[in-house]
Amino acid sequence: MASSLTCAGIVWAFLSFLCAAASCVGFFMPYWLLGSQLEKSVSFGTFRRCSYPVRDESRQMTVMVEQCGRYASFQAIPSAEWRICTVVTGLGCGLLLLVALTALMGCCVSELISRTVGRVAGGIQFLGGKCSCGEGMGL
Repeated sequence: MASSLTCAGIVWAFLSFLCAAASCVGFFMPYWLLGSQLEKSVSFGTFRRCSYPVRDESRQMTVMVEQCGRYASFQAIPSAEWRICTVVTGLGCGLLLLVALTALMGCCVSELISRTVGRVAGGIQFLGGKCSCGEGMGL
């Protein structure tokens, strides 16, 4: 099993994978914001939420749904800014994961990652990191 990476490149590949995995888990988990509403504990992330209020038309009142779930559609996300955050953060996580998996393959396949490919991957990783941190689009 030959590698196209140096020792520093192998460390970069594994750290990249750990960071990409942490970013993806953070993106998919609904625990970005914690609080309470109607005397119930609530939490939500970009496209998932736990314990959220819904309008019960039969009883003409608002009730709390005490379960976690996604928004019914992309348009159901509360604001345009929150939708932009979902797309940009998801794009950043995807880029980070793409670079990390390519780097891990470089640990096993010889001549997969050259100096130029490494620089391009570093640039893509930088862009993915900026997007997943919310700074990619000036957010």
